Amino acid sequence: MALDEPKETDDVFDIDGFKYIVDKEFLIKATPIKVDFSEMGFKLDSGIDFGAGCSGCGSTSTCG
Repeated sequence: MALDEPKETDDVFDIDGFKYIVDKEFLIKATPIKVDFSEMGFKLDSGIDFGAGCSGCGSTSTCG
């Protein structure tokens, strides 16, 4: 996740006053994508399976 400006290859979603910019090709691979916010920061869940090799970061859904 990073700050970015939309490009022709992106889809832009405005949800609850937040704009999310997602590369169209990545969106096809990652759907569904869920973004949650808590006092600890953002948590991303997606349809991408990172497997068991990513358990060191605390969540298989937020590694990459």
